[in-house]
Amino acid sequence: MADTSLVIMAAGMGSRFGGIKQLEPVGPSGEIIMDYSIYDAIKAGFNKIVFIIRKDLEKDFKEVIGNRIEKIIKVEYVFQELDALPDGFTKPEERTKPWGTGQAVLCCKNVVREPFAVINADDYYGKEAFRIVNQFLSDDSYMSNQYCMAGFILGNTLSENGAVTRGVCKANEADKLVDIVETSGIVPEGDHAVAKNSAGEDITIDLNSIVSMNMWGFKPELFDALEKGFVQFLSNLEQNELKKEYLLPTVVGEMVKNNEVEVSVLKTADRWFGVTYKEDKDAVVKSIRALIDKGDYPTKLYN
Repeated sequence: MADTSLVIMAAGMGSRFGGIKQLEPVGPSGEIIMDYSIYDAIKAGFNKIVFIIRKDLEKDFKEVIGNRIEKIIKVEYVFQELDALPDGFTKPEERTKPWGTGQAVLCCKNVVREPFAVINADDYYGKEAFRIVNQFLSDDSYMSNQYCMAGFILGNTLSENGAVTRGVCKANEADKLVDIVETSGIVPEGDHAVAKNSAGEDITIDLNSIVSMNMWGFKPELFDALEKGFVQFLSNLEQNELKKEYLLPTVVGEMVKNNEVEVSVLKTADRWFGVTYKEDKDAVVKSIRALIDKGDYPTKLYN
């Protein structure tokens, strides 16, 4: 089996949640959402975990999960910091948050040299998603410019406690990504969902639409493109755009439009859940309990 890494983006504080939501216990033995992702990833064949965190979270992070995971699989840490910038650029004084998911993944350049998946720390993706993404990454017939993403059904990814943002995808008949539109304010309404487009106008979305949950499969060649794109992003940044983020879906979407890469949309019927809002935690705990009762997970993931 080919070497594959799982990169987990865990540097965010989760301002809407009001704390370090990635470290909130949701399992019966104190497991956090990441524990279930890592468990599923190992079962699927991934053999290295890379945590993207902030340096000031390192001690807490290792105590809650890192030290435990290091005993069962190879682990690396990279730090997403405000001043982790290309040569010639300095952090603007007004900037207080890291530069987004594109910068986060770029921070892994020196530790990831094999095909890799990327996920959010605070999302539960399901077993099938890890299996199909690792299967794609382990297939040597795919070239360096062929990537993949797990495509979730929109109706399986909504929160009962507020609006969510999703990358709404358009794919062709061969299930190759054609376009991805970051869409905010998505809430269910009867047999469809409503949201806002980039102009702030109300739109309707089919609940069966395929969306990205930031679960990607990449080859290491992505890092060169991310580096080049980050320089361009910073060079074009206006004074009034200092909160703007360099986002992974935007980068991939541009590469698709420019025919630089091909992204296979691997559809999964797994139901997503996560802690977007503080009120989501109870629902996540119940969902985990139901999966344990069904036999999908042991009561205690690791001894």
